[in-house]
Amino acid sequence: MSAEYVSPWMDDELQLFREQARRFVETEMLPHDAHWRERKHVGHEVWRKAGDLGLLCTDVPAQMGGVGGDFRHEAVFYEEQARRGISGFGQSVHSICAHYLVNHGTPAQRARFLPRLASGELVGAIGMTEPAAGSDLKGIRTRAVRDGDHYVVDGSKIFITNGYLAGLIALVVKTDPAAGSKGISILMVETKDLPGYRVGRILDKLGMHAQDTAELFFEGVRVPAANLLGGVEGQGFHQLMQDLPYERLIIAVIAVGAMEGALAETLKYVKERQAFGKPIAEFQNTRFKLAELATEVRVARTFVDDCIRRRLAGTLDTATASMAKYWCTDLQQKVADDCLQLFGGYGYMDEYPISRMFADARVQRIYGGTNEIMKEVIARSL
Repeated sequence: MSAEYVSPWMDDELQLFREQARRFVETEMLPHDAHWRERKHVGHEVWRKAGDLGLLCTDVPAQMGGVGGDFRHEAVFYEEQARRGISGFGQSVHSICAHYLVNHGTPAQRARFLPRLASGELVGAIGMTEPAAGSDLKGIRTRAVRDGDHYVVDGSKIFITNGYLAGLIALVVKTDPAAGSKGISILMVETKDLPGYRVGRILDKLGMHAQDTAELFFEGVRVPAANLLGGVEGQGFHQLMQDLPYERLIIAVIAVGAMEGALAETLKYVKERQAFGKPIAEFQNTRFKLAELATEVRVARTFVDDCIRRRLAGTLDTATASMAKYWCTDLQQKVADDCLQLFGGYGYMDEYPISRMFADARVQRIYGGTNEIMKEVIARSL
């Protein structure tokens, strides 16, 4: 766009970081994306490369083993991937897993896991959703029974981002089935060579074909009691709720990055595509539609930039984060649809990024809490 907008939270250091992130996405991700989508996962190598360059756990304090930046660094890397249609690298869930440790872990747990998450040695996942329990966390059935110095875990999880590659799972379990939400705990489960743990199939999905979303099964899995997040049973529901604004802001940031990428791809296409002897960018319908889209994307960007500012100041509340998640992801779907329409038949072809951006957008309105749940959260705050 001619009137280029720069987020007010950007500075010279972050611009250098953005250039590094952009190079990484363009050299280490884009050339492999078609292969990743075909095999349904990105592999471990790109995680280790990202870790080596300091692109993982960027907002985790350095004294805990992270990079020592702040949420702006996370946002930059999300944006650079989303603008190019890279959706298989589950950095968001990896970062959320790390933040459970930052905010709730014991010193020993942080020392054991955070440096390995930051290096890409471990890929983080969150084992929350079950076949019969999605937004209703109280309905989970995966059980963890204390047996000496271990918990014995039985149950299953579904729709787990990073599930196939996960080396560390923040596993949501019932430690006291009779206690309702106060009977939920989180176990940090290392998966390597773990008896009784099994990864099911990588699920076939409408979009996000490079993302290793998988089923997980636990049959008599023994997890050290020392891996109970925070060291106290029954804190899981509180721990999950406290980190929801962070998760929902991430989803909104990705939505805005994807919209900006979709608009950029569309602008390039309509200037090159000819119809009736002239570029379709010269038709009034195209010009007016682009004007609408540019305005909508700018409004979303400024709203999310304000949420990022609030996150940095420690004032981002659950209702505002829910507004950002619901509104930006709804808009993301609309923008992707409008952009695809301007591509005509080519927009329906998988070889064009806009086709993948359209398909990838749909799940944004579902995970992280459905947008219907977001509206309920917002309504309760009014």
